[in-house]
Amino acid sequence: MERTDPIRLLVVDDEPALREPLAEYLTRQGFAVRQAASAADARSQLLGELPDLVLLDIMMPGEDGLSLCRHLTEAHAIPTILLTAKGEATDRIVGLEIGADDYVVKPFEPRELVARIRSVLRRSAKGALPQGEDEHYEFEGWQLDPLKRRLIDHEGVVVPISSVEFRLLLAFLDHPRQVLDRDRLLDMVQGREAHLFDRAVDNQVSRLRRKIEVDSKNPALIQTVWGGGYMLAAEVRRAKASP
Repeated sequence: MERTDPIRLLVVDDEPALREPLAEYLTRQGFAVRQAASAADARSQLLGELPDLVLLDIMMPGEDGLSLCRHLTEAHAIPTILLTAKGEATDRIVGLEIGADDYVVKPFEPRELVARIRSVLRRSAKGALPQGEDEHYEFEGWQLDPLKRRLIDHEGVVVPISSVEFRLLLAFLDHPRQVLDRDRLLDMVQGREAHLFDRAVDNQVSRLRRKIEVDSKNPALIQTVWGGGYMLAAEVRRAKASP
């Protein structure tokens, strides 16, 4: 069912000269926008209604954006776009590795940012919608509910998973026993040009392995295919979700 309420955004930036005009522009584009002047302010707002996407400045006093990004992706699986300065290339890479969905370099064209927001939301929505709304994936004792974005282990315990890890696992589950190279995974998971951050894929695979493998140093499920990429070595089936 198509949603009728506006998409909720949270803009986190300590500079009011950037944050406030950006919030006003995004509001005029039809988004429901809240603002936070710090990571602490953002964390406080997360105790209420969660946003659909967070725009997050990396360089802030106190807790920085990378620390908050990790919390957003691991605790809430909220899609996140980093707002970065030109000289923060290393931080951008780290941000993508810990689960950010995209980044925009300041100063940016607001229309480009809106396009990035919609692109990230499309990828998130595509990953969240299974062929049948009451179906989930089952593999080696694990379950993934795409609609609720829940990863459930052998004992029925929900394992926290970031939005990027979710899309990465979904890519493997949709292509079991197929070799997926880094370029294809980048396109499927990050939606960015293949040359950007091969390392980001490797790090996300490592993080996912730590959650689903019995021994992440000797992985049996997500196997490395030297010179080729990665492969999910498991039988995958679609099943009706429990009522």
